[in-house]
Amino acid sequence: MDRLLAAKVLLVDDEEEFIELMSQRLETRGLKVEAVSSGEAAVATVADHSVDVAVVDLAMPGIDGIETLKKIKEERPDVEVIMLTGQATVKSGIEAMKHGASDFLEKPVDLNVLMEKIWAAKRERMRSLDKKSAEEMKNILKSKSW
Repeated sequence: MDRLLAAKVLLVDDEEEFIELMSQRLETRGLKVEAVSSGEAAVATVADHSVDVAVVDLAMPGIDGIETLKKIKEERPDVEVIMLTGQATVKSGIEAMKHGASDFLEKPVDLNVLMEKIWAAKRERMRSLDKKSAEEMKNILKSKSW
């Protein structure tokens, strides 16, 4: 069912050609894509727009992917973040996961793999939001004396 609801994806990479091409390819597959070329722009976008999944490049000028991940999670802990890198190391992967990344993929990324990771991240976000909503409802009902 969640495939009927287009995932809102934020694509963050300093390589303009990559984000243009990847945006087109993801939109062709039914996703709603917002693309930005810096970590700073990503944080601002998350603050102002509804986003299900952020796909963030690890190596960027300005604030790098790990710092962008941290700031996104501070602003919106419910946004799932998938890290992309052309220079994967075990250390960077562990650090990304420690700060809340849902996955860590190497470039060049297989589009089918990325799509599966995006759908899995969206499902996880929906489960998390459903759980939070149920807890809030439970607390409201507890606080009422009817």
